[in-house]
Amino acid sequence: MNIDEDKIDQTVLALLQLTLHDEVRAWKGMDFEVMNRLHEKGYIHDPVNKTKSVVLTEAGLKESTQLFATLFCKD
Repeated sequence: MNIDEDKIDQTVLALLQLTLHDEVRAWKGMDFEVMNRLHEKGYIHDPVNKTKSVVLTEAGLKESTQLFATLFCKD
């Protein structure tokens, strides 16, 4: 199966909206490889730490909000 990792990354970034708290933090209960790719793309700060949440960058928060609306909101 040929998996489109960019689509997976976009979906995970959008889903981070569901656990968003403290304005920029989200629970990091997603696959480590995906979280590392989101970090490499500049959407979240380094996910490798002992905390159970990640901090979204300004670009990550904006993209996450837009993707959530596009993928999951009704017109």
